[in-house]
Amino acid sequence: MARIVLGLEYDGSRFSGWQWQPNRPSIQSELEKALSKIANHPVTTICAGRTDAGVHAVEQIAHFDVNVERDHNAWLLGGNSYLPDDIRIIWVKHAVGDFHARYSAIARLYRYVILNRPVKSALQGKQATWCYPSLDADAMNKAAQPLVGSHDFSSFRAKGCQSKSPVRIVHFVGVYRNSDRVVIEICANAFLHHMVRNIVGVLMDIGIGKQPEDWTLALLAAKKRELGGVTAPPCGLYLESVFYPDHYGITKHPAFNKLPEDAKRFD
Repeated sequence: MARIVLGLEYDGSRFSGWQWQPNRPSIQSELEKALSKIANHPVTTICAGRTDAGVHAVEQIAHFDVNVERDHNAWLLGGNSYLPDDIRIIWVKHAVGDFHARYSAIARLYRYVILNRPVKSALQGKQATWCYPSLDADAMNKAAQPLVGSHDFSSFRAKGCQSKSPVRIVHFVGVYRNSDRVVIEICANAFLHHMVRNIVGVLMDIGIGKQPEDWTLALLAAKKRELGGVTAPPCGLYLESVFYPDHYGITKHPAFNKLPEDAKRFD
């Protein structure tokens, strides 16, 4: 068996998320249908992190095992020829050693985009979250910094989250304004269900002045989801990149240069 690794880009607007679901369109089901045609046998894919309905990816990482030989262009060009226009394979390589898209990952980087202007976008209504009140990006950035480190993120996890532990390590987080867009970038060893969107909801309330800057610190201490803000919409969320140890040969996003040298995968 050969293990093939893919980088994927997708617009999640019309999908029920990454994971296959009966009678609902998903990224996984579309990808597996396309790859199975190239392989001439059923293919099962595993990704670095399952994205929710409406969430996008700039570079999702996935792998699959096959018992046939195909060159990289067959998977890349052939796979894309069978995929819908809102999903694209952007690169292909053979796995090195014991590579596993999920379990070999050291960190994941998400980006959240907020369109902060009086008028909604006619072009990007499903690629960014619209916020009418002016956001104070500096205040949001200051409020986000207490999240860095190893914490119990119970106040920021979905009520239905099935993770055995609410503890995650946030390596870095930043909020900045780019013209009429406010962008939030957050990197962690792993994320709880809705963790990023719940953090964004809290930071937006701080950004419009509804809550004080130290609210994030109070929520961390409280460990109660019901005290947190609303869950931000999925349309502004992007899986930006995934970091793996260098020996696997996966291109490193520049943001990961900020990772501590002793960063380890989530167990």
